[in-house]
Amino acid sequence: MNEWNVVGVLVVVAGLFLSVGAPVIRLNSTLTKLSTLVEGLQDRQARQERDNTDSHRRLWKHNDGQDAALHDHETRITILERKEGTR
Repeated sequence: MNEWNVVGVLVVVAGLFLSVGAPVIRLNSTLTKLSTLVEGLQDRQARQERDNTDSHRRLWKHNDGQDAALHDHETRITILERKEGTR
């Protein structure tokens, strides 16, 4: 093999590296960005689930209060109806 063959092989190897290496580097940076975005989405989802849990807890507490008020009203109406019936 003479010197020019070695130079030709080196040029081909460098071209192969550039043609394969550049897309791999872009792919790596894209994967890094996607990974960062997914982590952000996971954090948002976890925060939203905590907020939903708190909201549901408050709603159920309010609902229980409404149930107690409704029961009280039903009792009062029943008493009033009994008084009307005895007249």
